[in-house]
Amino acid sequence: MKLSLEQIKEIIPHRDPFLLLDEIIELDTFKAIGIKHVTPDEFYFKGHFPGKPVVPGVILVESLAQVGAVIILSHDKYKGKIAYFTGIKNAKFRKSVLPGDTVYLHCEVTRIKGAFGFGKAEAYVNDELVCEAEVSFAVGA
Repeated sequence: MKLSLEQIKEIIPHRDPFLLLDEIIELDTFKAIGIKHVTPDEFYFKGHFPGKPVVPGVILVESLAQVGAVIILSHDKYKGKIAYFTGIKNAKFRKSVLPGDTVYLHCEVTRIKGAFGFGKAEAYVNDELVCEAEVSFAVGA
């Protein structure tokens, strides 16, 4: 299943300037791929870094977590709730992401235990791994 930006907004509560997805190109029960087209006017480039803009690693991890939120909040049991980002493990940043890049954000929810979930996430630019992490979240009202 594919989702437009407007459909993403129906699932997760994030909004501009902190909605960091442009579309979901694949959504299954526990896996999804999102896309972020990095434009030169992203809010974080103003200070990171003037004259040499680089997407902050925490923004990449948050983008991956938002894909995870789309996965879990698409389930009937969790519709209308919020997926709170609760942890990051083993985050690695392999290459800089720059203005003009298109980032493919892969996330797989690997375990759900009650209101808590865990996942593996990877970001790619031009088929090259740029970021990877294990993420966790809690679903609440």
